[in-house]
Amino acid sequence: MKVGESGAWVSRKVSDLSGKEGKDDAFTNVVVRTHPGLEESVQFDALPDELKGLKPLEDLVQLELRHGTEIVELVVTLEEFNKLSPKIQEVLDNADGLKGRRKNFRPGAAV
Repeated sequence: MKVGESGAWVSRKVSDLSGKEGKDDAFTNVVVRTHPGLEESVQFDALPDELKGLKPLEDLVQLELRHGTEIVELVVTLEEFNKLSPKIQEVLDNADGLKGRRKNFRPGAAV
């Protein structure tokens, strides 16, 4: 190489789990939201074959309980969630979405 010329850079993507190389679009980004050994969420990259052994649990309900400034996240079975009320499906059908205003909300209305 002559003075002033630069060489080419080659980058490779490898799985954080196994170190196996693959094309960038072949990887799955895994976000770990909660784990007993973590204080905050983390992420890593893995190849789909490395994740096929993970089996999702069924009939779970993920909740976020907000009270003042405290936020608690829970995952409960559908059976436990349904014990909250015999009318739980009706409550869900009539519940507000997270986007936009809450139903029947009027800004500036007296409480």
